[in-house]
Amino acid sequence: MSAVESFLFAVQSLCPNLTEGELSYLRDCVSVRELGPRQHFIQAGALQREIGFVHSGLLRAYYIDADGNETSVNFVAEKRYATHYASFISQMSSSYFFQCIEPTVLVCLGYEHIQRGYERYPGLERYGRLIAEEVLKQQQQRIESFLFRSAEERYLDFMQDHPSLFNRVSLSHLASYLGIERQSLTRIRKRLAQR
Repeated sequence: MSAVESFLFAVQSLCPNLTEGELSYLRDCVSVRELGPRQHFIQAGALQREIGFVHSGLLRAYYIDADGNETSVNFVAEKRYATHYASFISQMSSSYFFQCIEPTVLVCLGYEHIQRGYERYPGLERYGRLIAEEVLKQQQQRIESFLFRSAEERYLDFMQDHPSLFNRVSLSHLASYLGIERQSLTRIRKRLAQR
């Protein structure tokens, strides 16, 4: 299945009642980008002009603090969207970098195309709302994991929710994502292995 077909299939899975006209509009508006490992899809401080559907590959979203330390905030794998959604919708510069961990193929849809699609097609507006709800739900879960879950529980949740990412993400990036030092993650993994 081509990258564009994969994208349209995902759209139809979420919104099965889209018309052929709505799907045709999307098909005509998208572009495909191929990026290599360590290349950035989104740069912090830059305006994000397009949203990227990950056909294949893996990206890491992170920020750099005042001391120059990188903190991972998300991993974006196949069938998910690479976006700093709040900055994309408001057309403000992003606070995050989105860097490819693996060779990555993205189906990209520009901001102007999305807005025009919302104006013309009610089904696309519904699709956009469902994507926004999913992004909000994921962000809320992440916030609450830091409020109500221990580091070990966050690790176990990650393993349960993202089993396919375990061997694709470095321990350093995973520890950063979990909000702990790499040594702490090593201790957690050792303790769990002994059970």
